[in-house]
Amino acid sequence: MQKPLYGCRVVVSRAKKQAGALTSLLRDAGAEVSEIPFIEIRAPRSFKPLNDGLRLISEYEWLILSSVNGVDAMIDRMEKLGISKRALMHLNIAAIGTATRAALENFGLRVTVMPKEYVAESLVEALAQRIKGKRVLLCRAKIARDLIPRELRRLGAYVDVADAYETILPRSSRMRLRAALANEKKRPHIITFTSASTVQNYMNLLGIRSGSSKVIRGVRNASIGPVTSEELRKHGLSVDAQAEPYTIKGLVDAILKLAEEKKLERAEARIAAALK
Repeated sequence: MQKPLYGCRVVVSRAKKQAGALTSLLRDAGAEVSEIPFIEIRAPRSFKPLNDGLRLISEYEWLILSSVNGVDAMIDRMEKLGISKRALMHLNIAAIGTATRAALENFGLRVTVMPKEYVAESLVEALAQRIKGKRVLLCRAKIARDLIPRELRRLGAYVDVADAYETILPRSSRMRLRAALANEKKRPHIITFTSASTVQNYMNLLGIRSGSSKVIRGVRNASIGPVTSEELRKHGLSVDAQAEPYTIKGLVDAILKLAEEKKLERAEARIAAALK
């Protein structure tokens, strides 16, 4: 039996270390996958805010982590500073997303709050009645949106932000991406986007300003959630599929649905042509 994504070429744009799960699910569905990272994860220029926060962790009541990268960076700094996970046991911990929660639980920490939707707005809503007057340490990416600290401060929390990592443009992907788009036999049918950063870097890697560029004409875009979709639209790019829920599996399901819709469109076009 032919797999649902047979003959479908998909670019996975996640950072190299994070691409595995998405690539595996897509290949299981029959897709021909190319991993071309649009972002690269690296340490921030300074770990001082994170080091200071961890050294004074006993003074905080809440810890917020928005990604697995943040969890990994925090654990790495704790090991380098000689801080035991027991020092975090008093904290209420909020995590965005199942993967972030799993990473924390695998480390032996209990997650108190995980929002229903894996976006900053949903986290603020989940904490709204619990955060007033509390000290909060937020571990996040250097370029993350300021919505969480801004809104939590508005609700009366005392928030310290610690950059745990930053994302940069992987220049080595420029030639690979351009070559794939220029080759009729390798040109992707679908490109996946898993953050606003992947969208921004996609435009930068191609050196284009608008989604109307002929370089990417006909290529479908699959988004992991509303923030990423908003960024796609901001750059004039279509949102042809959006994950629901906002997870890797949700993204694959959205791609499967898109592929099925395109198959139906092609079948209807063939029938219409035959009836002419």
